[in-house]
Formats: sequence, C-alpha cells, structure tokens
Amino acid sequence: MSLNKVMLIGNVGKDPEVRYLDQNPQNPANAAKVATFPLATSERYTDRAGNRQENTEWHNIVAWRGNADVIERYVKKGTQLYIEGRLRTRNWTDQSGNKRYTTEVIVDTFQLLGARKDNPGAMDGAPAPQPSYQPQPAAPAAPAQPAPQQGPEDDFPF
Repeated sequence: MSLNKVMLIGNVGKDPEVRYLDQNPQNPANAAKVATFPLATSERYTDRAGNRQENTEWHNIVAWRGNADVIERYVKKGTQLYIEGRLRTRNWTDQSGNKRYTTEVIVDTFQLLGARKDNPGAMDGAPAPQPSYQPQPAAPAAPAQPAPQQGPEDDFPF
C-alpha cells in the first residue's frame, strides 16, 4: 500500500500561467488546459532566544482542465488557497546537458480562502466560485457484515 497526499494552505506567489496542450486546430475546445503557479506556505515560531522567526517554503502547483479554468478566472497573486493534491517529480536535460529535477503538487481539489475583499480574483464583481470537484472512481462495495453484539463491558460512546 502507498499514499501520495499533500494538503497546503498558502498564498499564491504570482499570477497563474495558463497554457493549452495538445491543441488540435480543427477542434481547439478539446485542448487540455494547465495552470501553474508558486504557492508560499509559512511557519512562524519563537526561537530559544525569544526572537520571532519565519520560514517560508515555496511549492510549484500544477492544475489541469476544470481546475485550471477556475484558477484562471479567480486566482491572482496574493490569493489564499487550500489545496489537496499529490506530489510528482519530473526530470529533463537542460541546454547544458545537465539532468534537472523539479517536484510539483498536482491539484486534485482546492478552495479559495479568506474574505472576498481579500481575494484579488473576486474584485471584478463575479459570483464566488464553487470549488471544483474531481470525481474519484467508486470504491468497490464492501461485503455487508452484521453489527457486533455489545455486552455491558463494551458500552462505549464511540
């Protein structure tokens, strides 16, 4: 068994870059849309000397298709987001022949956070977006099992 799950709350570092892949000139509506942007998460703490410290981590975020549509319309630099996704590491060879790596968070679902007035993407008077939903394949039904009998010593509230 394995699990690849990421949950982040942070602020968008720059306006999302939106591209279209596999564009067919005969049917441009079928092109896959992808949005990429950096997300900053910060950890604040007090060190042993009593000084306030802040650690900021930057994450490369990638959203596809329907998620990319919503991000393109409503997400701008400074928007606070909650993101659920998974990690993916890609590699390529740069122009100098060096092998390069990058780790990205692939968005499964996300939600805009903060007050509407704090969301730069909502300033155009548009209705608040609903978080996109990516349906997951249905899990196979578990066989029905009878409820266990409780005795007086098993009378727990949970």
